[in-house]
Amino acid sequence: MTEPLPFTHPMRVAELAGRKPTRFRIAPGAKDRAAIAAALGVTELDQLRFEGDLTPLGRQDWRLTARLSARVVQPCIVTLAPVTTEIAETVTRRYLADLPEPEGEEIEIPEDDSIEALPATIDLGAVLTEALALSLPLYPRAEGAEMGSASFAEPGAEPLGEEVTRPFAGLADLMKKRDPKG
Repeated sequence: MTEPLPFTHPMRVAELAGRKPTRFRIAPGAKDRAAIAAALGVTELDQLRFEGDLTPLGRQDWRLTARLSARVVQPCIVTLAPVTTEIAETVTRRYLADLPEPEGEEIEIPEDDSIEALPATIDLGAVLTEALALSLPLYPRAEGAEMGSASFAEPGAEPLGEEVTRPFAGLADLMKKRDPKG
C-alpha cells in the first residue's frame, strides 16, 4: 500500500484545452509546505513555487514544462547544523496516450525518463513533490564542516590505518623480498 501524497493538485486531462497550453502557477501554503517537508525529511521548506504549462501534443499526448523553485533547510550530515539550499529546476514530462506496457520479467529502462503513460488526471502536486525530492542535495554540508577520520579496534589492538588498508600497501615489501639486490 502506498502512502498518501503530502500535496495534490489534480488536473483532469478531459477538461484541458485541446489546442492551446494550459498555464498553472502553484505556490503551496505553509500547511502544505510543512506536509511536503515532513514527507521528504527536510527541516523546513520556506519557499516553494511550481509554474509552467501543459501543452497538447497532437490529438492525445501532452507535455508538461515547468519551473520548480524552492528554499529548503536540511541538517548537515556532519554537524547537524541547518543548511539552506536554493533550488531552481526545469521539469519536463511527456504524457503519451499509446505508451506500450512493458512485458516480461526484465524490462529495459528507456533513455528518455520524462515519458509517462497518460493518466486520466495529471497530479501536478505529485510531479512537484517528485521533482523536489530528486533535486534535494543527498549530503548537505554546512560551510567548513569536514568529515574526520575514525579508528576502531578491540581493546589492546592497534587500529588499521589507511596505509595498511590500501590494496597495494604491502606490494613494495614483497618486491624487495623477491629481488636479491634489495
